Amino acid sequence: MRVAFLSSEVVPFAKTGGLADVAGALPKAVRNRDVDAVGLWPLHQQLDRSLLNDNVIEDVPIEWRGHTRLTRVFQSDAAGAPAYLIDAPEYFSRPSVYGYRDDHERFAFFGRAALSLLRHLDWQPDIVHANDWPGGFPTIELRARRRFDPFFENSRTVFSIHNLAYQGRFDPGDLWWLGFGDQRDQNDFMLDGTASALKAGLMAADALSTVSRRYAFEIQTTQQGHGLDWLLRMRRDRLLGITNGVDYDIWNPETDPHIAANFSVNDLSGKQECKRDLLRRFGLPEELGRPIIAIISRLVAQKGYDLIQPLAKAILETGSFFIALGTGAQEYEDFLQSWHDAAPRRVGVYKGYAGEPLAHQIEAGADMFLMPSQYEPCGLNQMYSMRYGTVPIVRATGGLDDTVENFDQRRGIGNGFKFHDYSAGALLEKIREALYFYGKPQAWRAIQRNGMVQDNSWPTAAQKYVDLYERVLRL
Repeated sequence: MRVAFLSSEVVPFAKTGGLADVAGALPKAVRNRDVDAVGLWPLHQQLDRSLLNDNVIEDVPIEWRGHTRLTRVFQSDAAGAPAYLIDAPEYFSRPSVYGYRDDHERFAFFGRAALSLLRHLDWQPDIVHANDWPGGFPTIELRARRRFDPFFENSRTVFSIHNLAYQGRFDPGDLWWLGFGDQRDQNDFMLDGTASALKAGLMAADALSTVSRRYAFEIQTTQQGHGLDWLLRMRRDRLLGITNGVDYDIWNPETDPHIAANFSVNDLSGKQECKRDLLRRFGLPEELGRPIIAIISRLVAQKGYDLIQPLAKAILETGSFFIALGTGAQEYEDFLQSWHDAAPRRVGVYKGYAGEPLAHQIEAGADMFLMPSQYEPCGLNQMYSMRYGTVPIVRATGGLDDTVENFDQRRGIGNGFKFHDYSAGALLEKIREALYFYGKPQAWRAIQRNGMVQDNSWPTAAQKYVDLYERVLRL
């Protein structure tokens, strides 16, 4: 079976969030299940050119806006599966992966280029697996191509939803010059008077997947359907929730090269050194008995910052350090800065994306990891945290609810703490409960162990994707 993976971002080449982690891990994981997998990605400005190999494909022809454009493609084996990176500097050589008025044009071009590259390579895919709204463009284009292009007539599509809130909306007047002039295609893009690349992918794909079992249910409700719940209910027979895995080749405290000391479930002594290192990095006092509560996320309300903000004083009154890494809304960047300025010996902040090493160092050095999300399709940091003996405090939504189990002292089970009501009071209650058990070393060690031994690796999830691909090919 041949599967081509398409994503707007991917580890280790460019990352803004969990999509990149999954896009990098899944092709490698299914290759271990006898799948011939390749990845096709944009060549973003952020990419470390040392990850590219010497093989460059020159002059790949791409029909674009009425002309044939010749495009260069770089290759890399750094992701664990063959990767082809499409070089279009006017679209992808920019400071950020997203956030531009022409994002729809940028990723429509990427989709066209990816399909053109497969033809140029004579690499005929059984499955094209596209991700999130940028993947809507190649998904709907491949559906059209099957009607007139023998190369793709037997190819099928899987479209994965990582976050339904991001819908890739743009002016429907642009559909014609992007190459989507067919009336059926145009209808499939239309959503409340705009064009939505996400809706197009949901309409055109042969199968839909999302990143946790609970999120697959939640997005069929009006509360979390973001205006597309009706469509997902209509296509629920094609929708499957598969909880993401963790790439333990990268996220493993026993071998992690980014952290101050390696450690394991049977020997946690290195975690104390990681805590010391983390405090130093953020210029905080080396008070190792004081708990560190950490968060790594986009600074947006969805991630629960509207709950954290009113709790700033109460969190410090618990005696904890607080460390935050992220970038996003100015309101929350200003809040973190003012919090740090008011308590510079208790609050550490890094605004921006510092790359993978700092994220690993936070996971390894923190005692607790906060994820009070309003909604969370899957979440990966709660699973990274558990692997590193860092106890997650989460809201029971999406993949957080699927993967975190409340600690039960009587039975000795549970790997973290979770609350249900989306309120600052409910969050504070769980923080205090976690801190109570932090003060009981034997119980805390049990919670850490329960998380560290939990298997959230990719093999199980990868097999579910392979099963999905096989079902799609039988349609």
